[in-house]
Amino acid sequence: MAAIQQSLSTSISSSTSTFLGQHKLRLRSQNVSLPGKTGGIVRCVATPSKETSYKTKVSRNENLAKLQAGYLFPEIARRRSAHMLKHPDAQIISLGIGDTTEPIPEFISSAMAQRAHDLSTLKGYSGYGAEQGEKQLRASIASTFYANVGIEEDEIFVSDGAKSDISRLQVLFGSNVTMAVQDPSYPAYVDSSVIMGQTGQFQKDVEKYGNIAYMRCTPENGFFPDLSSVPRTDIIFFCSPNNPTGAAASREQLTKLVRFAKSNGSILVYDSAYAMYICDDSPKSIFEIPGAKEVAIEVSSFSKYAGFTGVRLGWTAIPKVLLYSDGFPVAKDFNRIVCTSFNGASNIAQAGGLACLSPDGFKAMKDVVSFYKENTEIIMETFKSLGYKVYGGKNAPYVWVHFPGRSSWEVFSEILEKTHVVTTPGSGFGPGGEGFVRVSAFGHRENVVEACRRFKELYK
Repeated sequence: MAAIQQSLSTSISSSTSTFLGQHKLRLRSQNVSLPGKTGGIVRCVATPSKETSYKTKVSRNENLAKLQAGYLFPEIARRRSAHMLKHPDAQIISLGIGDTTEPIPEFISSAMAQRAHDLSTLKGYSGYGAEQGEKQLRASIASTFYANVGIEEDEIFVSDGAKSDISRLQVLFGSNVTMAVQDPSYPAYVDSSVIMGQTGQFQKDVEKYGNIAYMRCTPENGFFPDLSSVPRTDIIFFCSPNNPTGAAASREQLTKLVRFAKSNGSILVYDSAYAMYICDDSPKSIFEIPGAKEVAIEVSSFSKYAGFTGVRLGWTAIPKVLLYSDGFPVAKDFNRIVCTSFNGASNIAQAGGLACLSPDGFKAMKDVVSFYKENTEIIMETFKSLGYKVYGGKNAPYVWVHFPGRSSWEVFSEILEKTHVVTTPGSGFGPGGEGFVRVSAFGHRENVVEACRRFKELYK
C-alpha cells in the first residue's frame, strides 16, 4: 500500500508540475489526505511564480512618459464608475464630458440609413473613397460655411472629427516646433503636443509643461490673452467659442490675433467646433478676418450640431496660400499625411453630412443647437441665483462656474458625492482653470432640470 501511495504521489506531482510549469506557476507542499487513508502527502497546491515577464528590447516612447495621469475625460469616467459602485442605487446625471444626448434628427439619420442600404446593392455599393472626402460634401461645406470668405472645396479635407485632425496636424508640424495654447483649453492640444515631443517635462510647481506658451484667459481679460506678453511660437492653438470657458472672441480680438500670428510668422490652428452656437456678431470662422488665409488653418466638426459624436465627421480647411518658410504649401503636406494615415471618412457618415447641409438638415441642426442652448440658460440661471459668478453659456453649450478659493477637483468631488451629478473640474483644462467647474448643457431636459434642483439643495 505504501508503494501504491508513493507511486500515486509521484504521478500526481509529476503531471501537475508539468501542467503548472507551462502556466508559470510553481508548487508548494501541503498535506492532503487521500480518500479513506491517512498521512498521504500530495504536493499539488499552486502559487503564482516570481518569474519576471518577458520584455522586448524596445524602449518606451519617452514623450508618453511625460503625460500626467490619464486623459481628462477617461479619468472623469473612472471616478464616475467608482462612485456608481459606492452608490449603486443613485441616479447619476452626467453634465461632464461634452457628449450629445439628443437623437440625430430623423431627416439626417434617414439619409445615412439609405446610404447603408445602398451599399447592399450592386448599383449603390462603393468601397474606398477619396481620402480628402467626397467631392459633393467638400463643395457643400465650402458653400455653407465659407461662401463669403473665399475658401474653396479643394481646400476642405473631410475627416472623422476635429480631434483626429488635431493629431494629424501635430504629425504635420513635427517635433521641432514651439506652440502656444489658451489657458484653459481643450486638453487634446497640449497632450498631442507632448506626445509629439514638442514640450519639455511637466513642471509640478506651476502645473505646466516646459516649452509651451500658456496664454492665460481669465474673466479679468475677457478670456482673451494679453498678446504683448505671449512669446513668439511656431504654432498657436485657439478655440472660439472656447472649450471650456464658453467665451467667443470678438472680431476686434481675432483681428489682433491674426496680426500677431502674421507678425511672428506663426501658423494659427483655429478650432471652430462650436461656431453654430454663436448668437451675436462674433465671427464664426477665422477666415472672416482679413489676412487669415495666409496664417490660419480651421478645424471643425458636425459632432455638436447634429449629434455626430459617435458617427464621427468633421473637416479641416487649409487655404492654398498658407505657406511654409520655404514657400511650400502647407495643404500639400497635409494631403500627404491624410493619404498616408487615413482612408477617408465613412461613406455612410458623409451621406449624413450631406443631409446636414441641405436646407431641411441645416434647420434640424439649428433646432438641436437651440435645445442645448435652452439647457444652458437653465444652468446659468441656477448658479446665478445661488450667487456664483458664471461665464460662457451665451455662445457655447458650456457654463463656466467660479468657486473662488477652492480646488476644482474638490468641488467636482463634492458635487458628485452629494448630488450624484458629474461635472468637469476646470483645472483639467490647464492651470488657468483652477477654481472653476465646467457644467455641460448636453443632457436630456428632465436631467438638466433635476441636476439644477440638486445644485440648489447643495448650495442654497
